[in-house]
Amino acid sequence: MASTTNDVLPSGGQIFATIPDLFFLPEFVFGGLVWILVATTHVSPENPLGWVMFVSVFCFIMTTLWLFVFLCGCNQSSIWPTLDVGYHFFAAVLYLSASVVLAYITYSYGLVVNITSGSDLNFQELLKTFRLDISAVVMSYVATLLYFLHAIFSAIRWRKA
Repeated sequence: MASTTNDVLPSGGQIFATIPDLFFLPEFVFGGLVWILVATTHVSPENPLGWVMFVSVFCFIMTTLWLFVFLCGCNQSSIWPTLDVGYHFFAAVLYLSASVVLAYITYSYGLVVNITSGSDLNFQELLKTFRLDISAVVMSYVATLLYFLHAIFSAIRWRKA
């Protein structure tokens, strides 16, 4: 699982050969998709969707930094396995809270779309936004699952170390 040397965690290219660390790339993809999909829609109401944007941008940036720490090999002290589990669990909780908020807002938006049925331009724009929000909800829950799986497999690795 881990590297063949006595390293605490894999570093460099070895991170692409271990199970918990393989989740880095899908976390980027699905987290970035949440960010993009929410950013392309009309953000209304601002506060709940602002939380979704904060979570997706925060996790995207932190996961990028986390990946660079692993690639550079700066993760070789004994505290890093604990930090790895803690960060990915924290990110999973953040994404879960953002996913629930996004799902609720999308459901509420769907009620508005159902009331405003028709072929006018306003309806078409509402329907497009609703479909983008549905995609964002799916991507958000997938990102939540990926961070949660990363946390679980990191905890298993932490227990073995």
